[in-house]
Amino acid sequence: MSAALPQRRLDPHDGVPPPVRLAARDLSRSYGEGPTAVAALRGVSVTVAEGELTAVMGPSGSGKSTLMHLLAGLDRPSAGEVWIDRTALSTLGDAELTRLRRRHIGFVFQFFNLLPMLTAEENILLPLELAGRTPQHAWVEELIAKVGLGARRTHRPSELSGGQQQRVAIARALVSKPTVVFADEPTGNLDSTTSAEILALLRDSVSSYGQTTVMVTHDAHAAAIADRILFLADGNIVKDLGPSSAHTILDTLEEVTGR
Repeated sequence: MSAALPQRRLDPHDGVPPPVRLAARDLSRSYGEGPTAVAALRGVSVTVAEGELTAVMGPSGSGKSTLMHLLAGLDRPSAGEVWIDRTALSTLGDAELTRLRRRHIGFVFQFFNLLPMLTAEENILLPLELAGRTPQHAWVEELIAKVGLGARRTHRPSELSGGQQQRVAIARALVSKPTVVFADEPTGNLDSTTSAEILALLRDSVSSYGQTTVMVTHDAHAAAIADRILFLADGNIVKDLGPSSAHTILDTLEEVTGR
């Protein structure tokens, strides 16, 4: 039987806490076997509350991408457990896990991952089509307007700028109203002005829609929009900050990198 879902640590003066939407306990991941095995994660435990934007940072090789892949059900841990909306992922077969990802998870990638033969609107609607769900017209129209693509909805990715393609990717991630959106270096392939626009959209999705979001980033300015910043080093969470300035985040990252 799967262990009980861990609860978020809370200040008793905070009032009624938001529900936990994503959790991991004692999460480990090793690659290889025997003396040559490499430990990418070493017993990580974390909870993410509804409506929280959590940034994950750390030096190269710290385990941040591995953590995101495990939390999103894209990989299986060597040990430990992940829960999404109170479902333990270890209890699911591959087909069930695929269905859970379609229903509960949205993805935003660094390189957009749009299908080139589809229009912007068709790319946005793709998760609903794959899940066999009927689009809600009013919600789709609101979303396309929110990301500023009303005049570009019939254009294919090759006809869109990098920023516009990432706007399509954000709308695609949000269209199914997922439990969690995972954003993997969402501004890593964009210039600073466009990055600021994309970060504003991600922040607005949390503020306006209560969209729980986990963002892996190396950019302190990106992490500064988060409600919480987790710092990884050598496969462990070594620092857990609340809302912080880019300057504070850079100082903390330097401290973590120098461990």
